[in-house]
Amino acid sequence: MNPALPRHPGLPAGTVPLVAILRGLLPEQAAAVGAALFEAGLRCLEVPLNRPHALRCIQILAAMAPADALVGGGTMMSPRDVDEVVAAGGLLMVSPHCDPQLIAHAAARGMFCAPGVATPSEAFSALRAGAHALKLFPAEQIGPRGLKALRTVLPPGTEVWPVGGVDEAQMAEWVGAGATGFGIGSQLFRPGLDAAEVGRRAARMLSAWHEARVPPGA
Repeated sequence: MNPALPRHPGLPAGTVPLVAILRGLLPEQAAAVGAALFEAGLRCLEVPLNRPHALRCIQILAAMAPADALVGGGTMMSPRDVDEVVAAGGLLMVSPHCDPQLIAHAAARGMFCAPGVATPSEAFSALRAGAHALKLFPAEQIGPRGLKALRTVLPPGTEVWPVGGVDEAQMAEWVGAGATGFGIGSQLFRPGLDAAEVGRRAARMLSAWHEARVPPGA
């Protein structure tokens, strides 16, 4: 382990490390969808900035979030994105890529940083810049075997969250390979789904997460 790498503080105590990716969420449905997700037990909500009204949705979700929740933005590409999400009340920074300058800026603003990485070089660059978790993206391309190999060189305790195509049926295999959380997109939320259905999907994801973490034969 490289002693120069920073120690990340981890998630707030008791937080389930499943990030709901709410791409295409609209302000008029944000409160209902947020309430359904929080009631189901999710505490990490990401609204990607590459869709209209994302900042307003973040503002609504952040205002209603429980004290142990992390609400923030996804597809964050610039320091301006960081500043605008912080101004909206967001505490979570997620990006599809590894930009050390962006990560350092978000960390300095007090955000929990989960940048996207796909290689060991990107992973170590992200950690040195202050990342608290690594978003393994695109997960479909890397696969559990790729994560297992990456785990052999990462510092112990590094949070690694596969994102992209993960559903509840795949969670156990990913956890076995070293995943410590997940980002869940269209399998959980997509425009057109009502809040009740989003809540039911969240409950299934949480159940699958807990089952995936039970050792075989336990």
